[in-house]
Amino acid sequence: MPRVADHDQRRTLMTHAFQRLLAEEGLSRVTFSKVAADAGISVGLIQHYFANKDELLRFSYEDCLRRSADRVAQHISAGEAAGQPISAMLLAGLAELLPLDAERKVEFRVDRSLWTLSLNNPELARIAQRAHHELHGRIATAIRNGKECGEVNAEVDSVAAATMITSATRGLGDILSIDSAPADPAVLDVVLRPVISTVFTGRCGHFD
Repeated sequence: MPRVADHDQRRTLMTHAFQRLLAEEGLSRVTFSKVAADAGISVGLIQHYFANKDELLRFSYEDCLRRSADRVAQHISAGEAAGQPISAMLLAGLAELLPLDAERKVEFRVDRSLWTLSLNNPELARIAQRAHHELHGRIATAIRNGKECGEVNAEVDSVAAATMITSATRGLGDILSIDSAPADPAVLDVVLRPVISTVFTGRCGHFD
């Protein structure tokens, strides 16, 4: 029997092939046959792991969200170890959700494609809603932590401010995703940093 690691590797291989094809061709043109050809495996093997396209959609959606969340967590851990202000860690984390390189561009296109599909798919809708609430919640928590250390004014509405930052991030991602030119990371300083700065107006007192 294949080891659990083998099963995980096979699912990952299929999922990443599906994600690449979805990002390049659009969901309507992706078939098990194309995924199999891209991954260098048989259609039968895909069907062994995923009974239908909907199962592959759900797994791929959650995989994209998990990978970006892992990178965000790494930025936060590194930022905390380096004594960075919360605003800097927040900006670095949000950058992982934007299509600023090839990997993140695929993830963003998969995310937006399946987000749109979730409007008429209850199971995908649950994944999309959970992802949105988790992102919004993390930003709101960062803002509340900012209040404790002095970066954020105590009177700031954490929920409303988190909604503003979330909306700006998603809007910027949409704009970058339809631009044929490679995304310039400097856009973070031009667009997102000013938005975050309207909330994080103070200086962290923990490291003074």
